[in-house]
Amino acid sequence: MIEDRRCLAAGDGCRGDVPPDAPVTLCAGHLAAVAEWTEGEWGTSDVLPAPCRVCGCRWGVRYPSAWLCGVCEWRQGDVVDDELPPPRVEVVYYLRYADRVKIGTTARPRARLAAIRHDELLAFERGGRMRERQRHEQFADARLGTTEWFALTDGLRAHIVAVATGDGDPWQRHARWVSEALALRG
Repeated sequence: MIEDRRCLAAGDGCRGDVPPDAPVTLCAGHLAAVAEWTEGEWGTSDVLPAPCRVCGCRWGVRYPSAWLCGVCEWRQGDVVDDELPPPRVEVVYYLRYADRVKIGTTARPRARLAAIRHDELLAFERGGRMRERQRHEQFADARLGTTEWFALTDGLRAHIVAVATGDGDPWQRHARWVSEALALRG
């Protein structure tokens, strides 16, 4: 028995041939109309034509009207107002130098980290002085004297892994926080 493969588009009586591999019983024209509607409604993930000017991300969602950054949802082509000061986003940073870790805080991580000798930036955690103080108390048993440096214990290592989970690059996480703050500012 041969299955009838005629378009079932309701209301317009198409009854055109349905491609053999079509997932639904619609002709090529109606499948194209559905695909076009879906792209307009949901967008299509793709590589941005240029990196996002806010966070530097390279992927986004393409809509018929515009591209949006896949990380911060900044609309591609919108002008970033350079006259406005950047939003203040405080972070707790975790820097490794040899077998120890510095837990500190800053609102200007690039400048701060450039001033501190370290081997590796391990993670950023959103928060200011209060969050930094909490971490210093949490890992007090590993603290080296009265400094902000701590021995890299299993507990501290596990915490850093948990903080960094989901982001391969701490700078990408920071860029997302800054872009979110920009978006909220309007």
